[in-house]
Amino acid sequence: MTDAALPDGWVPEGTPIDRHDDAYELKATLPRVAAGSDVYTLACERTAYVMDTHDRVFVAFSGGKDSTAVLNVALEVAHSDPRFERHLPLRVVHFDEEAIPQETEEYVRRIAQRPDVALEWYCLPVQHRNACSRRYPYWWPWAPEDQERWCRPLPPEALTTLPGFPLWPPEERLTIPNTNGLLAPPPHTTAMLMGIRAQESRIRAMAVRRRAVDNYIVKYDVAAQGRQAAAVDHGNLWKAYPIYDWLTADVWAAVRVRGWDYNRAYDLMEMAGVGVSGQRCSPAFGEEPLQKIHVYAECFPDVWARMAERVPGIGAAYRYARTELYGFNSRPNKPAGMAWRDFILHFLSKHDPKVQPTIAERIRDAIARHYRKTTQPILPTAPHPVTGLSWRFLLTLAMRGDFKKRRQERNQLIDDDEVTYWHRYATELAQVLADGVTPAELGHPRPLPADPYALIPPHLRQEAP
Repeated sequence: MTDAALPDGWVPEGTPIDRHDDAYELKATLPRVAAGSDVYTLACERTAYVMDTHDRVFVAFSGGKDSTAVLNVALEVAHSDPRFERHLPLRVVHFDEEAIPQETEEYVRRIAQRPDVALEWYCLPVQHRNACSRRYPYWWPWAPEDQERWCRPLPPEALTTLPGFPLWPPEERLTIPNTNGLLAPPPHTTAMLMGIRAQESRIRAMAVRRRAVDNYIVKYDVAAQGRQAAAVDHGNLWKAYPIYDWLTADVWAAVRVRGWDYNRAYDLMEMAGVGVSGQRCSPAFGEEPLQKIHVYAECFPDVWARMAERVPGIGAAYRYARTELYGFNSRPNKPAGMAWRDFILHFLSKHDPKVQPTIAERIRDAIARHYRKTTQPILPTAPHPVTGLSWRFLLTLAMRGDFKKRRQERNQLIDDDEVTYWHRYATELAQVLADGVTPAELGHPRPLPADPYALIPPHLRQEAP
């Protein structure tokens, strides 16, 4: 990798400080308030509103627990009033991701056989993340060139083409989010009901806290560029999250109380002792699912036998996914005197050259956001109390990538209080000064503050860390 991908002067002297960046600051989001009703009733009300205000709706159905809740709520609403009959049979779209448990296929088939469901079962070579290998960052389920290595036989219900989806060359194939744009051609307005829940991540929580009205309805925003963007974004698709405020316990309570069918893969994971937070039915090759790759080997040995040969690097990932090698738990120690920029470049250079600029841009953006908020330096391990940024966090991005932008520096500030973070930051800065670390080593464009504890806001200085 050349220095051009991550040049000197990431944030030059004089960078303006913006303390009111609403697109980034968590304080700009709306506070959580009690709704005065149970989550099931609210989900039904939201779904009814979506069905009333859009020409067409469909459910994005993965076969997991959250899309199960969305599907059943939508079906119950569609049957509840004659005005919703125009949405029956309910359109349900399933993207089969190939490296999934056989129990998921069986469950999807049961749903497809319901008379009030019109299920579209797509087996397309959509672009997926392969976090098992830095040199081969993507894989394509059901790719025709890999047919001999498929994890499962092609389901007989499979749809293997979709108007507008490019099969060749592989580099042109769309991700699932971008393929969604092909499912809503004009002129009708279409809403895609999705099982997105705020409990699952800070980013998802923030996504539904910014707007006071219809905060669960989001305009489809295509991520593709150029020709592909023009092909898939027709400007008439909306995403709706009717169960955004449900907890995991709410999902399983609804399954039990209302007698909904569900994916039996969850039973196998439960019997194997896998905790609720680790129960996933999606492919295990992505950045976050990689931590749970052993679950497939333990719970789904038949599909695992094929998964073990499906993507480059999976053998190493199975053994070392939760180690320093993949940026989990501990991190490599930076050599003394080496600039953090050079240390970051070392790990960036291990990725495929085609994706190095994407990761470098992600790192530059994080640093730029930091210096829009403060003139204070980024430290090796202590997250800055305002931005949450540290070099350790940036090292994780360089090692693992963040292609879906799910890792946010603000998430580093959710475990302790403000006082603790400020004292931790000041203490590490004092040690940095004592060790003679230079601004250049920290990538800081200004002299380091002489008095670290003076940086602590006055009303926090007297409080114990």
